[in-house]
Amino acid sequence: MSPSPSAVPPASPAVVELERALIRVACLRTGARRHDRLIAVAGVPLDRSAVAMLRQIADHEPLRPGGLAQALAVQASHVTRQVQRLGRSGRPTRVADADDPRVLRIRLTPLGEEAVARLGDAGARGVRPALADWSPDELRSLAAVVRRLVDVFLTHPADEGQALHEGTTPPEP
Repeated sequence: MSPSPSAVPPASPAVVELERALIRVACLRTGARRHDRLIAVAGVPLDRSAVAMLRQIADHEPLRPGGLAQALAVQASHVTRQVQRLGRSGRPTRVADADDPRVLRIRLTPLGEEAVARLGDAGARGVRPALADWSPDELRSLAAVVRRLVDVFLTHPADEGQALHEGTTPPEP
């Protein structure tokens, strides 16, 4: 049974401000116009969900479809359809699991690796001007804090103060 909303202590002003800032960052990074610029600069004509999927595969490959669905917070059927569609583009492929040949994992092809590299380069070029006044030490510190934040969110997913899935962990490799 979930605790009632009144049983959950209110968030501190700092947490409220952080949550607002994260929403703003998410909107800035995932908006349609930014995506259109990203794929134009990268020369990789993919929709937003395909870009997110390829980046997750690159970060965790070879990845089981269920792990990919978990990492993307989508239904497994969405992953299956998207991998099939992307497979026709030659970017991801399915390979047998080394420990259990009945299980298929998803990995990038060389074309997929090139697409992810181009998207990453284009994304970094887009961020660079905004951070031009930051020192290398400030950038390293920011990157470390953001990595830590992401790791915390991956191990403690929450929505409105309630765990989305008990025992959720980062995707299995």
